[in-house]
Amino acid sequence: MTVELVHVMRMPIRWGDMDAMGHVNNTVYFRYIEHARIGWFEQAGAMPDPTGKGPVIVNAHCSFIKQLTYPGEIEVRTLVGPPGRSSFEMTHEIRLVGEDGEPGALHAEGGAKVVWVDFPAEKSIPLPDAIRRLLPPANLRGQ
Repeated sequence: MTVELVHVMRMPIRWGDMDAMGHVNNTVYFRYIEHARIGWFEQAGAMPDPTGKGPVIVNAHCSFIKQLTYPGEIEVRTLVGPPGRSSFEMTHEIRLVGEDGEPGALHAEGGAKVVWVDFPAEKSIPLPDAIRRLLPPANLRGQ
């Protein structure tokens, strides 16, 4: 599947992100991913409208590769996959920013399936053309 980098966001690791084990709690990684996802939706002009239409996630996942600890800064890279009828996949890479200001090794990778919905009707709808234009084209089989 073709994916495309669409958004990069940096954020600090906060003292309160850590747990009793002395590292960032696994639930906080989902907050980092959520913050980056919403940042891209804002940039794309695609914020959810509870009285209208917009994106929801129908599943979420995260693989924890290396521990993060306070203090520090992370960079979250958001990638998107090709569109389906009403959905697309988002992937996020979480990297620790080094002392040189550059993102380093991958610490976690996660993502979600995003579905466009009509909130009052409680059902999926086709992705808007404006969103489709922001996604990589679907691979055509046999070509």
